[in-house]
Amino acid sequence: MKKLPIGIQTFAKIREDDFVYVDKTPLVYQMVQSAGAFFLSRPRRFGKSLLVDTLKELFEGNQAWFQGLYIEDKWDWAKTYPVVHLNFANGVIESRADLDQLIYNLLKDNQRRLNITCDQFSLHDPAGCLTRLIQAAADHYQQKVVVLVDEYDKPILDNIDKPELAASIRDGLKNIYSVLKGQDAYLQFVFMTGVTKFSKVSLFSGMNQLKDITLDARYATICGYTQSDLHNQFSEHLEGVDWAKLKDWYNGYQFLGEPVYNPYDILLFISENHTYRNHWFETGNPSFLLKLFRKQRYFLPDLAQIEVGEEVLDSFDVEQINPITLLYQAGYLTIAKTTEKRQRLRFHLKVPNFEVQQALSDHFADLYSQTQPELRLHRQDSLYDAFESADFPAIQHQIESLFAAIPWRNFTQNDLPDAEGYYASVLFAWLSSINAVITPEDINHHGQADMTIMLVDHIYITEFKLDKTQDYQAQSPNPALQQIQTKNYAQKYLAQQQAGKQIHQLGLIFNTHARNLVQIDWQTL
Repeated sequence: MKKLPIGIQTFAKIREDDFVYVDKTPLVYQMVQSAGAFFLSRPRRFGKSLLVDTLKELFEGNQAWFQGLYIEDKWDWAKTYPVVHLNFANGVIESRADLDQLIYNLLKDNQRRLNITCDQFSLHDPAGCLTRLIQAAADHYQQKVVVLVDEYDKPILDNIDKPELAASIRDGLKNIYSVLKGQDAYLQFVFMTGVTKFSKVSLFSGMNQLKDITLDARYATICGYTQSDLHNQFSEHLEGVDWAKLKDWYNGYQFLGEPVYNPYDILLFISENHTYRNHWFETGNPSFLLKLFRKQRYFLPDLAQIEVGEEVLDSFDVEQINPITLLYQAGYLTIAKTTEKRQRLRFHLKVPNFEVQQALSDHFADLYSQTQPELRLHRQDSLYDAFESADFPAIQHQIESLFAAIPWRNFTQNDLPDAEGYYASVLFAWLSSINAVITPEDINHHGQADMTIMLVDHIYITEFKLDKTQDYQAQSPNPALQQIQTKNYAQKYLAQQQAGKQIHQLGLIFNTHARNLVQIDWQTL
């Protein structure tokens, strides 16, 4: 079997040492047939750097690495181009001075590789240096220049939790990228890639020629592995695998074309003897993003049914970060489907697969309830057992214990205990983390239940009420349960009883002073 290219982003090394390579050159050829400037956003560890390096080898005319690939007999190998390659992936930028030094080093490396010396090369004039480098390369080689920018946004993302510094670094990058708009006469091809998409106004001002292929169906699979890629290129490595389970765990990233797997997941899954783990999720740290959700009081059940316009997915900036935009661009959400209303395109989003669902739910559960990760597993097991067996006294005990464990400081100097959405968000996070299927705001023709919870053979139609009295007295009948019964919320699920499902109506009342569940009543149909 061929070796696995784990952590290898150099196209020549993969080809020279006969690692497994999924041929992306049909899509590369489609993109490079004519001059142009392209932008591609994809989540981390999706093969962006390998794609950039493939383009570099192609334009430099290194035909040997392309033997047997789709593009070999279609490309004019006699024609080569000078390539300026700016890779911002390495190191962590902690100041504007760090960024200026990195840009200086990158331009210096390109001068050495192209055998060009830029006059008046200054650390304090990176835009001027890049301008002169492009023009000098075009003059020296008597050919237009190719500019490739890898991880263009990483210096900003490294400091996304420090808005002022992130804005300063953004301005420094804008200074560099603005050079490209004025050098069109010297440029053959420009390709920029990263995780996020910043607005043209904030980072690509004037670059109207930049074609965004992030959600272009023709390039949906230019990064990532398709199902056929796994069968064709990894058949020996994946012999005996449960294909349905593999797909459920790692497939599902959708860019308006065929869904794809994250390559890193597949390579690690194979190398670890077909072990199902959170391979991709564990390589990132979404803590800032999750804290942003809590700070903005985001109603977590809304994550189950997100519908947004194109402008939400399109771009964001450091001064106005929409958590849904960042969650999507970072790969924690993907496109489920698109619809059109009032001649406007709508995107329906979902969590891409089981790996992300499981890991994201665990993180949200820890964040919203301040539970230590080492204690989470026991609480999840107890909560699962209670709902899986429809043991209502145990369900009551587990919910009470969950909220009782939330530190007092979570409620100081804020109005969290006064918001019904907070209690629903905590329960949503925890129930999601035990793999319950949850339908928030479950609509029927009489109204909508706050939450329907499905776990194994049980369906729980659930309603929340928030009481604000100082000394709560149990209410009879329970108004939450009464609403479920009066509105007949359970009617739409009655047919499932014939399939062996048990239907339960569950009324929960929380109290702002107790900061906990104070009454629970139920009825099994």
